[in-house]
Amino acid sequence: MISIIDYGMGNLRSIQKAFERVGHQAAVTRSPAAIADASHVVLPGVGAFPDCMRNLEQFGLIDPIQGAIRAGKPFLGVCLGLQLLFTESEEFGSHPGLAILKGRVLRFAFASGSLKIPHMGWNRLARVKPLSLLAQVPDSAHFYFVHSYYVAPEDRSVVATTTHYGIDFVSSIQQDNIFACQFHPEKSQAAGLALLRAF
Repeated sequence: MISIIDYGMGNLRSIQKAFERVGHQAAVTRSPAAIADASHVVLPGVGAFPDCMRNLEQFGLIDPIQGAIRAGKPFLGVCLGLQLLFTESEEFGSHPGLAILKGRVLRFAFASGSLKIPHMGWNRLARVKPLSLLAQVPDSAHFYFVHSYYVAPEDRSVVATTTHYGIDFVSSIQQDNIFACQFHPEKSQAAGLALLRAF
């Protein structure tokens, strides 16, 4: 069973339906026991970083997330679920994250009128290292993004893909059992479903 972590925010049902479409059961839950028993764990994300961290703490979900990662369960972070893995975010001030990976979450800073923020729409991935989750996805595939912030890892060896939007930003990371992406695979049609199937 795949556990999709419910912290009161995020596109939970769309991710659940995407997993069901590729033939896997997924349950939306905030039960520590269900997360501990899950074969795979997903941390989705839509919303503001500080609000999400507050909800994770309020619902007692920080320890189960860290425990699932320590136990080696396949772990998928999506959009804000990627950003939350890092040390801190500058969204609405400076706020601590889960600190599973060292690094900061930064806001796009473009000259006025040059590029719109948020970055919203379809874009390609540049692969930095081989990634089994993208083995069945052609290099020309586009994924769907909607975000104003991006991650800046201290350890560049975790970077799996980058994407160009004014700058080359980190669009996914991979370390051990963790894969997390800035794009939304559940909204990325065939390419996104292929990634979820591989996960």
